[in-house]
Amino acid sequence: MLEENENIQFQLSDELIEQVEFLVEQKNDKELQKLLNGFHYADIAEILDELNLDEAMYVIKLLDSETTSDVLMELDEDNREKVLRNLSAKEIAEEIEELDTDDAADIIAELPEERQQEVISNIEDEDHKAEIRELLAYDEDTAGGLMAKELVKVYETWTVAGCLRRIRGQAKEVTRVHSIYVVNKQNRLIGRLSLKDLIVAKSDQKISDIYIKSVDSVNVHDDAEDVAKVMQKYDLEAIPVVDNHQRLLGRITIDDIVDVMKEEAEKDYQLAAGITSDVEADDSIWELTKARLPWLLIGMFGGIGAATIITNFQVVMKSYSILLIFVPLIQATAGNVGVQSSAIVVQGLANDTIKGEILKRLFKEFLLGLVNGIAIAFVAIIISHFFFRTDYLVSLTLGAALITVIIIAALIGTFIPIFLDKRGIDPAVATGPFITTSNDIFGILLYFLIAKLILGF
Repeated sequence: MLEENENIQFQLSDELIEQVEFLVEQKNDKELQKLLNGFHYADIAEILDELNLDEAMYVIKLLDSETTSDVLMELDEDNREKVLRNLSAKEIAEEIEELDTDDAADIIAELPEERQQEVISNIEDEDHKAEIRELLAYDEDTAGGLMAKELVKVYETWTVAGCLRRIRGQAKEVTRVHSIYVVNKQNRLIGRLSLKDLIVAKSDQKISDIYIKSVDSVNVHDDAEDVAKVMQKYDLEAIPVVDNHQRLLGRITIDDIVDVMKEEAEKDYQLAAGITSDVEADDSIWELTKARLPWLLIGMFGGIGAATIITNFQVVMKSYSILLIFVPLIQATAGNVGVQSSAIVVQGLANDTIKGEILKRLFKEFLLGLVNGIAIAFVAIIISHFFFRTDYLVSLTLGAALITVIIIAALIGTFIPIFLDKRGIDPAVATGPFITTSNDIFGILLYFLIAKLILGF
């Protein structure tokens, strides 16, 4: 059955969804369970996302508690919210008890405050309950908000034989053992233990004799993005979390970091596109309007600014009205160059690969803009002279304007993200409409100033 389902998992075809809907309508529990048996919980969640709420709730009631808890974590956020509203506090508590503490805290955090307390009070495992309360106290965008309490730790004073016995008990509570952490009597993290070293060591040896003193860790209050950078830099599958006194509190695993990187990429993409908050296509018109309107207004005022500049050069346009033909070219080129430069810088800042002095970076961008500007200006001059039949002065104006605009746009696109990053502002806000609009205005201004200079007005 598993092999058969694995052929469908990557597609989740319309036929499969229709089959599930049919079995739900017929209330054929036996066949429905048989169909879903062997599917990964992520695939089941994807199926539920395609069903209406009543159908999804019917399927959820058929699943065992362990599968349901995993499915809940994979559901689309909006759908998960609807499902949770239709489950009692006791039912949610039963599912949460099957989850690791970090996932359990994430689900509870999505509930209204009153419901949170009601769900927590229904959790029977007192240790699990206390750990979830601890995690909920941390900001969700910090290491504390990401970490799970489940881990395997040993004390430096233990013998190898005693260590192995205790590890077996701890490992039952941990879904996947990435590392074994070593602590002292004060629960301070002092190192890590290699499984190989543990296996080959003599039974009466102390852990203090075989553990590795080098261990990477993050502070519980560190920003989630900083944690992601550390794990990415050192290629870690998990990292321990400590407090200000180096006491071991929990661990963060790679699956949580992947979620952080995905969310950050989505946020940066939306900011670059001129959307000021985290929205999705199926959000309300009001929410989408609030997210998009501010940047659209900035773009509108940018356009008004460009129009105002043009009106101040009416004398030039009366004698050389053909200059207006190339305004879209100047604006488009300035915007594109600015966005290219800023996008590369923003990506470099996100990956922590932007190093060195800002002046060196700007000089490199100046040279790049000069080379690109000369190449584009050369092509534009030929086209304007032979296709639009412009005289050599107008063609020269266009070429000089393009070179200047491209250099300035490249410098602006490079400088602003770095400047914002040093001020603690997300540099992604510099891309998209902000850079495009500012370069449009500078582009038009430079174009007509150069035209005025070359054409003698």
